[in-house]
Amino acid sequence: MQPRITTFLPLVSRSPRPVFRKGFTLVELLVVIAIIGVLIHLLLPAVQTARESARRIQCTNRLKQLSLAALNYEQTHHVLPACGIVGEAKITVQDGDSQVIQDQHPIYLQNHGKMFSWAVLLLPYLEEQSLHDQFNFDVSILAQTQNPQETFVKTYLCPSEQHAAIYYQDDDFTFGKRFAKGNYAAYVSPYHSDLQYLFPGALIGTGQPLKRITDGLSKTIVFSEVRTFDHPHDERGAWALPWNGASLLSFDMHHYEDKYDNHHGWVAQPDWPDSQLPNLLGPNSDTLVKCPEEIRQQAQIEGMPCIQYERNFPIGYVSAAPRSMHPLGVNATYLDGRVDFLSNDIDSLVMGFKISINDNNFVDPDFTNQ
Repeated sequence: MQPRITTFLPLVSRSPRPVFRKGFTLVELLVVIAIIGVLIHLLLPAVQTARESARRIQCTNRLKQLSLAALNYEQTHHVLPACGIVGEAKITVQDGDSQVIQDQHPIYLQNHGKMFSWAVLLLPYLEEQSLHDQFNFDVSILAQTQNPQETFVKTYLCPSEQHAAIYYQDDDFTFGKRFAKGNYAAYVSPYHSDLQYLFPGALIGTGQPLKRITDGLSKTIVFSEVRTFDHPHDERGAWALPWNGASLLSFDMHHYEDKYDNHHGWVAQPDWPDSQLPNLLGPNSDTLVKCPEEIRQQAQIEGMPCIQYERNFPIGYVSAAPRSMHPLGVNATYLDGRVDFLSNDIDSLVMGFKISINDNNFVDPDFTNQ
């Protein structure tokens, strides 16, 4: 009989299984949230800056498209597009001594005639022929049956604009018609919009050939930006209307009154205090067909001051400033297609020269002799 072998294994003490906690403690959670908040605070400005940079590039590209479209229009029609197809009246221009300088000189009447803006005329040159074909040019813009003026045109919108898909509509001035808004306007005068035939900018109501731009295409601004105000009775940005602030801009730097002559054209009066610099907050304001108190207060808060046209017919001291959501200034394009950034603190005399087509950098001699 074989002996029985018994194996004795050493006793090993077993430690208890580890206990795993699920989730975080409140302190740990608060620390993680704080870290994430700091990272967002650090990264958000960079993200916003990158987004605005991309929007600004899109904005400049669209401005360039507009200036090139205007040049293509000129090659076809041998004149630049009219800033607006409107009516006109005649005035007598006098100097400070009441001597007649020009008798029966035409002025631009924005609320008369068929009222088609330059933006309507340029549609075929911006790949918008089908929209252009919807307009009936035999009747007023206020009598369109297909209502093409209600269309938002991508090329007329700046991506930085805070408002989207808003309309202008007024029972008194549009008879209830809605007008889509955009963000670009044409410069018509270094002085007043209604005096553009006397002191012209790049686009005027009659249209003009490039040879009249004696200051040079590379030195003459044609388009800049406008902001829209979210109120149905505020026309700023209404692209189809050839109105001040809607699709037209003027600088409101007055002409030296004793120098009405054809040699120098517009003669700057640089000490004039109310020129419409970019994003101007005052003392001058955008002249609108309506600016009641309900609009005026909120518009001032949003940096878009306005006044209502209340002057005696036909002279109205009509002007408007370029405005944008870009920090510190606005984009503008010249007649040669170049795009520039105009800072809010640009020298007013320099900007006036950029807008006028025939100043030859001539200023008030009394000012230069001071």
